[in-house]
Amino acid sequence: MRALRVVAGVLALSVAGCGLVPAPSDDGAQDRRPQKSPDVVTRSLDDVERYWTGEYPKISGGKKFQAVTGGFHPYIEKSAPLECGGQSAGYQPNAFYCPDGDYIAWDAQNLIPQLQEDYGPLLVGVVMAHEYGHAIQARLGNTGQQTVVLEQQADCFAGAWLADVQAGHSAAFKKPAAAQLDDTVAGILMLRDQPGTPAVAEGAHGNAFDRIRAFQEGVQQGPAKCAGYEAGNLQVTEVPFSTEQEAASGGELPYEDAVNLLAQDAQAYWTRTFPEITDEQWQRVDVIDAGQAPDCDDPDAAVEDQAYYCPSPDFIAFDTAKLGPQLYDRIGDFAVGMVFGDLFARAVQDRRGESTTGKTGQLTVDCLAGSWTNDLLTGEAGDERIRLSPGDLDEAVAALLAFGDAGNGGPSAFDRISAYRKGVLEGTGVCV
Repeated sequence: MRALRVVAGVLALSVAGCGLVPAPSDDGAQDRRPQKSPDVVTRSLDDVERYWTGEYPKISGGKKFQAVTGGFHPYIEKSAPLECGGQSAGYQPNAFYCPDGDYIAWDAQNLIPQLQEDYGPLLVGVVMAHEYGHAIQARLGNTGQQTVVLEQQADCFAGAWLADVQAGHSAAFKKPAAAQLDDTVAGILMLRDQPGTPAVAEGAHGNAFDRIRAFQEGVQQGPAKCAGYEAGNLQVTEVPFSTEQEAASGGELPYEDAVNLLAQDAQAYWTRTFPEITDEQWQRVDVIDAGQAPDCDDPDAAVEDQAYYCPSPDFIAFDTAKLGPQLYDRIGDFAVGMVFGDLFARAVQDRRGESTTGKTGQLTVDCLAGSWTNDLLTGEAGDERIRLSPGDLDEAVAALLAFGDAGNGGPSAFDRISAYRKGVLEGTGVCV
């Protein structure tokens, strides 16, 4: 469809927290005593070991897989985790692998129950597969790299395990539905580093965009791809704030500036880029407030929608009074940018004579929207154009989750994020 339809309730997404996993913040939350969650964890870890029994020899030159020798250890606030390396960190709502004791530990009081309640048991399995990924690194002797490389490699290993679950090989999980995958991605979004965390910082795991990229590479390309991660070949987009003013604002433009500047930049980008992919000049498309938009002759772009592209009489409608402020307040300025990226990409597809409907059409739109984001990410410094700030790519991911349509037969947010990521990292050429 040419219109964007928001999935009810998803705009309530929140992102927070960092720790060893890193863990979500849970300030003021009630104590969650361990109930069924340890069983989910144990089943997950047993299944991850089943997976690595078959896959580890393929990435280790034929060496046999050795399971962790120190066991699995849930803990609660009144029973702190085992010492690791001669030190105890005390109670923290985290999960971690200890290389010295060769064991995996997790908070069974708050972290795991919270993840299971908010995002489902599959995310619990992914978190455990991530921690076991660190055990795999230790067995491969691949622990001397930057933290962000090791963490995203573990994300990638977790994705490789999930692909095996999707293939129907798991005894712990059924083949996940698209909505379950989207919930899992939403959980990874919540487990990101705080915006502005430098990728070289000690303990950095990566922003949500980078962590989801690593996770999806594991799903799509398998453990051999993950095993090859190193600082020289990892595509890391996480950057610190460039000025004190940017850090103070969180990198957020004022709302009206965001609407105007993002729409102008998308228009300018396609003015430059459209001739390169069509040998035709770009004709300006007007951006109109949805409440003042004229009648649209396209039945797919119903006037009650809050954001849509209308090919006849050729305009983009955007609700600046309701949808825009919701996206801005609950996600951030580049959630607005994600919508404009989508709408301009629909205009591109329509003018190319290509479809924007169905799974293929929507994923091409998402890729093209990512190509504009690539231009914002890689443009030369020093000019007067807007630039991405730390957290903007995570806001785009959150917006894609908010506009997911898997339950109605459309592509899942997981697939949409994958298509968008390709455009962001590789540019327009991979989309057309």
